[in-house]
Amino acid sequence: MRLVVLGGGESGVGTAILGKKKGYEVFVSDFGKIKSNYKEVLALNKLEWEEEQHTEALILNADVVMKSPGIPDKAPIVKKLKAAGIQVISEIEFANPFNEVETIGITGSNGKTTTTMLIHHLLKQGGLNVGLAGNIGKSFAWQVAENKREGYVLELSSFQLDGIREYRPHIAVITNITPDHLDRYDYKYELYIEAKFRITMNQTKHDYLVYDADDETINEWLGKNKVKAQLIPFSLSGKNKKGVYVQNNNIVSKLKKHEFIMPINELSLEGKHNVKNAMAAISVAQLKNIRKKTIMESLSNFQGVEHRLEKVLKIQGVEYINDSKATNINSVHYALDTMSAPTILILGGVDKGNDYNEIMGLVNEKVKAIVCLGLDNRKIINAFSNVVDVIAETTSMAEAVKMAQRMAEKGDVVLLSPACASFDLFESYEDRGRQFKQAVQNL
Repeated sequence: MRLVVLGGGESGVGTAILGKKKGYEVFVSDFGKIKSNYKEVLALNKLEWEEEQHTEALILNADVVMKSPGIPDKAPIVKKLKAAGIQVISEIEFANPFNEVETIGITGSNGKTTTTMLIHHLLKQGGLNVGLAGNIGKSFAWQVAENKREGYVLELSSFQLDGIREYRPHIAVITNITPDHLDRYDYKYELYIEAKFRITMNQTKHDYLVYDADDETINEWLGKNKVKAQLIPFSLSGKNKKGVYVQNNNIVSKLKKHEFIMPINELSLEGKHNVKNAMAAISVAQLKNIRKKTIMESLSNFQGVEHRLEKVLKIQGVEYINDSKATNINSVHYALDTMSAPTILILGGVDKGNDYNEIMGLVNEKVKAIVCLGLDNRKIINAFSNVVDVIAETTSMAEAVKMAQRMAEKGDVVLLSPACASFDLFESYEDRGRQFKQAVQNL
C-alpha cells in the first residue's frame, strides 16, 4: 500500500511515521519548504520526501493520500487526486483505525483551544493518562504510533473534519458556530456549519454530544437533523435545567446523581465566553467520572492559553494584551467584551470574509483608536472611519506597537486582537503573538 502525505509539517510527519510503522510505502510531498527539524525526523525514519514541488508521477500512484489541513481542496494536485478517484483523508482519519483508545473531539469557531486544554487539564489532574493532539501539541498520528495513552483530547478544525470518513469521538464538543474560514467554503455559511457537525456523524447512542444550547446556529441545525448521540447542553441561562447551566452566579451541573455547584468567581479565566468553556469542560469531566473536588481545583488553577487574551506587561500604566489567536470577528467580540478600560485596538491581516458590523457597537463604546496591521486595510478603514477618530496604518509589529504606545494614556489598554489570519506579514498567529510580546518588551 502506498501512502502519500501532502504537507511536511506536524500532521504530515506524524502520519508518515505511523504509516511506515504500519507497513505502508510512504512518500511526503510539500509544495513549500519543509522546516529543518521535520527534515531531520524524516531522515531519521528513512522516509522519502520532496519540497517546493509536487511530482505528479510520485503522487498520483498513491492508494491513499493524507492531506494536511492547511491545503485547500481547490489546490491543483488535490483536484487531480480526486479526479483519479484516489481517497484523500485527514490525519485524524488515517490514524483512527490504528487507535484503540477513546477520543474526545472538540470543535467550534471560538474557544476550542481553551476548551481542549481545559478538558485535558481536568482529565490529567483526575489521574487519566490522556494525550493532547489535533490542532495543538504533538500530532495525533505520531502519538498513536508511540501508543502510550489511554485516551486523547483532540482539537478539531473544520478542515480536519472535512477529511474524516469513519472517525468517531466518544464525546464530541461543539463550543459554538459563527462565520469563519468562509473563503474555504465558497463563502457559503451552511457548508461551514455542515463541516463542524461532521464531528457527530458517526456517533452512536452510546456516545455524547456536548454543545452550547445558547447558540442559534447549533439549535437550528439540531432541530432539522437527527443525531444518534446523547445530547448534553450547556447554557448561561438557568432556563434549561438539563446538562450544565448558570444560576445565581454559580455553574450548576446535574449530569450525575449528585448536583455539582461551582461559583463563577472561582474560575481562573475571566469573561462570559470562559464560563461557557468551563461548562463544556465540566460536562466532559463528569462524563469521565472525575471527582468534583478535582474539577473545582483544576478550574481555579488553570493557566490560560498563550496568544488568547494573554496579559503581557503593564508599562506606564498601560496594559498590553496579546490576543493574536483572535482570527475572526467573533473572537474580537469576546475580547472587547472583557475590556473595561479605553482600548487601542491593533487589527488586520488576511480577511476571511469578516462582517465588521458585528463589533461596531463594542468598538464605538470601548475603542479610542485603531492601528491597522496588514497589507490591505481598506475594509477596516471603510468600516470604522465614522466610529473611531484615529485610525493609523502600519506594516510591521514593532511599528504598530510603537504607534499604539504613542496613542495610549495611563489607564488604557493596548489590545492585539486582529480578526484576521496572519499570513500576509507573519508565519502564523503564534509568530504574530510572539512578535507582539517582543515588541512590547522592547518599548
